[in-house]
Amino acid sequence: MVIRPKIFKDPSVIAGQSTRNGGVSPQPYSSMNLGMSVNDQKENVLKNRELFFGQLGIDTSRVVISKQVHGNSVFVATEPIITEGFDALITNKPNVFLAVSVADCTPILIYDTRNKAVAAIHAGWKGTVAEIVKCTLQKMQEAYGTRGVDCEAYIGACIGYSNFEVGEDVAQHFNANFKTFDPEKQKWFVDLKATNRQQLLDFGVALKNIEISVYCTVQDENLFFSHRRDKGLSGRMMAVIGRKDQSFS
Repeated sequence: MVIRPKIFKDPSVIAGQSTRNGGVSPQPYSSMNLGMSVNDQKENVLKNRELFFGQLGIDTSRVVISKQVHGNSVFVATEPIITEGFDALITNKPNVFLAVSVADCTPILIYDTRNKAVAAIHAGWKGTVAEIVKCTLQKMQEAYGTRGVDCEAYIGACIGYSNFEVGEDVAQHFNANFKTFDPEKQKWFVDLKATNRQQLLDFGVALKNIEISVYCTVQDENLFFSHRRDKGLSGRMMAVIGRKDQSFS
């Protein structure tokens, strides 16, 4: 039900990405659909969220969620809230947990070990091109004094390089280092994980402090929903990060 990053060494950090398994939703959202944007029953989604966050020891009342728009705006959270228009969330408050929704897009979780701040990022291809990781780190620097050298990061399961087949209209926005043209298919293949990793590296995050999930949401059908594979008729996963203090229960 939950994939837990290994990169975050601080025991006060709680982080995880959901799989599609262990919930109550029926087909085609079976079973751990966490998204309200699909045609699943609201009570199913709420129960699934209780199950997912509960496995991490998080009460749903402590979670920050935004209605995502595939942009690069960053929300500075000071308390649990449901908002909209943001694809990245940051906070330095303990017991406030940041969650983003994905179903092929790239989830990125960041922990600033020095300033005890966290970030959760939803990076689809549009957000990746708009440098949402860079924007988030710059916002953390502005708000908390974050430096790349102090950060640990997790790039979660998303559509993999070999399955992210796009046309010239999308490929033209990506650096040549992160795309390959297939002359037989007359299509480009783009590496979202590597592109977002480069934004982390450019900010000064050490390569040894970046963990990249080996999973592909398209390929690993038994574990993940995939908007592309399932032609839009799929559920949503979530990735979450936060830091608990001694009062956490």
